[in-house]
Amino acid sequence: MYRSHTCGELTIKDVSKEVTLAGWVQTVRKFGSITFVDLRDRYGITQLLFSENLNADLDANPLGREFVLQVKGKVNERSNKNLNIPTGEIEIAVETFTVLNKSAVPPFSIQDDTDGGDELRMKYRYLDLRRNAVKKNIELRYAVGRSTRNYLHENGFMDIETPFLIKSTPEGARDFVVPSRMNPGQFYALPQSPQTFKQLLMVSGYDRYYQIVKCFRDEDLRADRQPEFTQIDCEMAFVEQEDILNMFEGLVKRIFKDVRNIDYTDIVERMTWEDAMWNYGNDKPDIRFDLKLLNLKKPSTVFINKSDNAALINGAGFGVFDDAETVIAIAVPGASEYTRKQTDELTEWVKRPQIGMKGLVFIKVNADGTYKSSVDKFYDTEKLKAIATAANAKAGDLILILAGAEEKTRKATSDLRMYMADKLGMRKATEFKLLWVLDFPLFEYAEEENRWVARHHPFTSPKPDHIAMMINNDPVIKDAANYLAHPYSNIKANAYDMVLNGNEIGGGSIRIFQRELQEKMFAALGMDAAEQQHKFGFLLGAFEYGAPPHGGLAFGFDRLCALLGGSESIRDFIAFPKNNSGRDVMLDAPSSIDDKQLMELQIRLDVK
Repeated sequence: MYRSHTCGELTIKDVSKEVTLAGWVQTVRKFGSITFVDLRDRYGITQLLFSENLNADLDANPLGREFVLQVKGKVNERSNKNLNIPTGEIEIAVETFTVLNKSAVPPFSIQDDTDGGDELRMKYRYLDLRRNAVKKNIELRYAVGRSTRNYLHENGFMDIETPFLIKSTPEGARDFVVPSRMNPGQFYALPQSPQTFKQLLMVSGYDRYYQIVKCFRDEDLRADRQPEFTQIDCEMAFVEQEDILNMFEGLVKRIFKDVRNIDYTDIVERMTWEDAMWNYGNDKPDIRFDLKLLNLKKPSTVFINKSDNAALINGAGFGVFDDAETVIAIAVPGASEYTRKQTDELTEWVKRPQIGMKGLVFIKVNADGTYKSSVDKFYDTEKLKAIATAANAKAGDLILILAGAEEKTRKATSDLRMYMADKLGMRKATEFKLLWVLDFPLFEYAEEENRWVARHHPFTSPKPDHIAMMINNDPVIKDAANYLAHPYSNIKANAYDMVLNGNEIGGGSIRIFQRELQEKMFAALGMDAAEQQHKFGFLLGAFEYGAPPHGGLAFGFDRLCALLGGSESIRDFIAFPKNNSGRDVMLDAPSSIDDKQLMELQIRLDVK
C-alpha cells in the first residue's frame, strides 16, 4: 500500500496515528539539523518533519522539488500551526522515506503565483495541472458535469452517445474532415454538434436525450473559443418552448446550488431579441447593471415598431448627426467629472479599429445643474437638458453619444456600455444574472449572395404563427435593395438563448419536424431538391415516419464552467487546451504525417 491517507485529510484528531503518505515534494526547508518538507497530492499539502537522525539518509538521497516521495511516520501536533489549510495543525514525524521517482528541475514553479508564461505552461501542461489554481478549475468542471448528470437523470433524460465520424453538413462553421482509407477520396467530418442525431433520436422515441459531448469547428479562435469544445446537449419530444425554458432554468439553478452553493431565487427575466438589440445593442446583454441605450435616431428600415427621439437632435445643423443612419447615447452615472484627458481617451478608444467609430460626442450633466458638451456650438442648454432627460441622466452623469451606420454604431455603443461598466466596477464577478432572449429572426440576409441564411441552423422552426408566412411565400429576393420588405425578413424563430452576465451560455429552438416545412427551409437557404437529398436525405426520410414535435438546447459547458469560476477564458477549465492558433504545443499538433500514411489514404499534398 503506497499510502494510508491522502495529503489533505489528516487533522488534529489523527495525532499519534501511524500513517503512510505519498505525493510530490512542494518545498524543502532546512533549519539546522532538521528538515521540513511540504508534501502535495491532489487533495492537499501535509508538512513532514525529518529529524536529525535522518540526515545521513537525506544526504544520500537528497530531495528536490517535484520528487515523488513516500513516507511513513507518526502524526504530531504542530508547534507553529497554519490555520489556513485543513492539515495545518499537524505534521508527520518521518520515520522512513522512499524516493519513488526523481524529478528534473521544473521549468516553472508549481504554485498558484507561478513564474511560467502561458505558452510555457501549455507546453508542460501535465505540470501546470499540478498547480492548485488549475486543479480547482478542473474540480469545478467535474462538479458542473456531475450536477448536470444528476439533474437530467432525475428528470428522465437518457445519456446516449452519437458518432464522431459523420457526414459533412453545413452548420455555419467549417468542418474538420477525416480521410477514409477504406473509401479512397471520401471523407468523414467531425460533428459541429450532434444536431441531426438528437433529432433522429426523437423520431426513434427516446423523448428525453442528453450528452456531455465534444464538438468540433474549424474557425478562428479567441479566449472563449477552442477548435474542440464541450456541450451539454439536450433534446425533448412532445414539448413547447415553455417546457424547454422551465426545464433548463431548473438545470442552471441546480448547478448554481451544487457547485457554488448559490440559491438562485430570482425570476429569470425574458426579453425579445428586438428589445435586447434596441435597449442594449446586442443579443446577449449583461443586465446586472442598467445603462440602457437612448436611441436618438434610427433608420426607417430597422426597428419599425420602435419610436426614436430624433426630434431632440434634428434641425441643429450638426452634420455628424444629420448625416448618420443611427445616433445612440448612454448616460454613465457619476462620470461628469471626467477631465478633458479622460474624454479624449474615450474618443481614442471608440476610434480603435476593433470599434471603428469616427468620434464621440459627450454631454456633462454637472452637479450644479449646468451642462457642458462637445457640441455646445449646435445645441443650447435647453436642448442638452432635453437629451439628458430622455437619457434619464442625473446630476453628475456623463452622456456619451455615437453616430454612424446602424449595425456598426449599435455594436460600438454596446461595447462602450460594457467598457464603462468595467471601468466603474458595475460588473461584479460574484453576482450572477440569468436572462432568456427570445424571438430571434429566423433568417439573416447574405448580401454577397443575395439570399437568406439561417440565423441559428436550418432545423429551427418558425414561430407557430409565422409558419404560414414561410410556406406561402417565395424565398427568392427579387429586389436586393429592399430585402427588408421581403416577408422572410419578418419571420421570427421559435428559438431561445440563455444569457449569463453578458455571455451566451446556451441556445436552442423548437425544431422543424414536418418534411414539407423542412424542405421549404432548405429551399430558402438556396438548396435545390438534389442537394437537399444528398446532404439531408436521411433526415427528410425520417420525417416520413411519424416524427414527433420536439425541441432542445445546448449549453456551452466550457463557458459555463469559466463563468462559474470567475474566468474570462474557457481554456483555464479544459485539461489539455489548444492555444490561440489551434495548436497543442505539448503534443506539437497538428503535425505532418509520413509518406506511407499519405499513400495509404491516396492523398497527395500541394501546400501553397
